[in-house]
Amino acid sequence: MTKKITESFITNSNNHAKGMIDPVTLMKIRSMELRAKVIVEGFWKGIHRSPYHGFSVEFTEYRQYSPGDDPRHIDWRLYARSDRFYIKKFEDETNLRCNILVDHSKSMGYGSVGYTKSQYAGTLAATLAYFLFTQGDAVGLATFDDQIRQYLIPRNRPGYLHRLMLTLETPPKGGSTNLGPPLQRIAEILNKRGLILLMSDLLTSIEQLEKNLSYLRANGHEIVIFNVLDPAEINFNFNSPALFEDVESGRNFYVDPLAAHKEYENKLKNHLEAVKVICRNLGIDYHLFATDRPFDLALLEFLHDRMRRRKQVRRAGAPGIRSAI
Repeated sequence: MTKKITESFITNSNNHAKGMIDPVTLMKIRSMELRAKVIVEGFWKGIHRSPYHGFSVEFTEYRQYSPGDDPRHIDWRLYARSDRFYIKKFEDETNLRCNILVDHSKSMGYGSVGYTKSQYAGTLAATLAYFLFTQGDAVGLATFDDQIRQYLIPRNRPGYLHRLMLTLETPPKGGSTNLGPPLQRIAEILNKRGLILLMSDLLTSIEQLEKNLSYLRANGHEIVIFNVLDPAEINFNFNSPALFEDVESGRNFYVDPLAAHKEYENKLKNHLEAVKVICRNLGIDYHLFATDRPFDLALLEFLHDRMRRRKQVRRAGAPGIRSAI
């Protein structure tokens, strides 16, 4: 079922999927919290209008009945509406500790579509935080450049989501990109296993990235990475020679795009492939997101990952890290 849903949404995502809100339009909403609410509520409405309305139930307070479950826990009213058996989730099936890590380095300040990678990543973080918080999960936040700048411990209590959203609205000061120190510090801070969502352009040392992600995984954390890049960085669609500024060092370079395109394309391809290999080897869910993609798709892919991992844990018969749903 989820595979069909994913295919349906992604197939229609070119030039912004029907029913999905253009990110440029969303960015005009000044309040981060309201922006996230619009995305999440619009996502659920789209699912409910689709033939896969039962999909949404699996990400709320119910899960589908499985052989061996106590039939006394079946919700017969929900069965009457959906023609499927669902039972209430127990407390230990739903609670999750999630830390969202958002890159505020200088390289995240680039944007060719009317807003920056940092603004896109912040909105993506707000969307996932809003969703998880409304599911009853404890959500924390860390913003970083070459060190942790702000950190909120995972909580779920009245008023905390608003505080988290205000933190995401804080303009990044931006230092150089160095994921080593902040990831090391996060590993020291987190004394309980949980889910880590990392949002960054990952324009950093591959060796250091692998070392620190390996350490977090060794400590039992589950990790999902959203690799956020501007469309111009992905396609390098510049047509005439110009001065390019390194936003982190401040140095200027005269570049002929026609001459540099092939070399740039190969280096980016190799870098992204190296990141994917690291994630695949460490069992990390990886998503490459251009900043012109609808946020709904990020939420959909995140939920698809959660369902897939939950099924893997059930098949293995191991307790593992609890699902985010």
